[in-house]
Amino acid sequence: MLVSSGLTVVEATSFVSPKWVPQLADAKDVMDAIQNIQGARFPVLTPNLKGFEAAVSAGAKEVAIFASASESFSKSNINCSIEDSLARFRDVVSAAREISLPVRGYVSCVVGCPVEGIVPPSKVAYVAKQLFDMGCSEISLGDTIGVGTPGTVIPMLENVMNFVPIDNLAVHFHDTYGQALSNILTSLQMGISIVDSSVSGLGGCPYAKGGSGNVATEDVVYMLNGLGIETNVDLEKLLLAGDFICKHLRRPPSSKTAVALSSKKANSKL
Repeated sequence: MLVSSGLTVVEATSFVSPKWVPQLADAKDVMDAIQNIQGARFPVLTPNLKGFEAAVSAGAKEVAIFASASESFSKSNINCSIEDSLARFRDVVSAAREISLPVRGYVSCVVGCPVEGIVPPSKVAYVAKQLFDMGCSEISLGDTIGVGTPGTVIPMLENVMNFVPIDNLAVHFHDTYGQALSNILTSLQMGISIVDSSVSGLGGCPYAKGGSGNVATEDVVYMLNGLGIETNVDLEKLLLAGDFICKHLRRPPSSKTAVALSSKKANSKL
């Protein structure tokens, strides 16, 4: 449903330890189910070489790795220091390069950490540079706990742009404090053109207590439409996908666009 709406990149699953994240124990089954879907790329998250090998065995054509700009979060999320994680990821990128597989690099906690608080932009720039230099084709900068505002996002992006070309950067904002869209708009105005989002605002991080899901794809598309930016995404089809998954999970949508348009349709029938 997401691909039929016009989305061309859908991160399908994660090859993380089922012991730590049992919800993702079906990663291979997911890959089997999407092998014949045309018109989109399906990168998968791989925390280490073991996860990478499992992903490739399952048919992955693109992978992603994830480091943190916060030492404390790195230890709680992937059980190692920042430097150890970077060494681990160099092995993954090297293995991917041998079979010409693209690798995306995530940096988490780019403005704030649930343990350390404010994260200095220089630390974010350092980790982003390391990932880019080792061979990641794209670096996604994630506000994992959703505390960022334009006031903190701007200096962070300015620092990172000193080391990573703007065309290789993406942003990834969680909407805990309702700041995701304003942060995305700020990023667009600074030249960023790649934005991560999640249908109906689903998701989050099990190691970032209190943080909400990623910004809702429906809300991002609605804003971009209003700005006259062409996305090639059919909002109506996207809303159907969000409605489907929310009903399946028995939870209300987090997308304000979905709620508003649903209410508008209901009122029009009165």
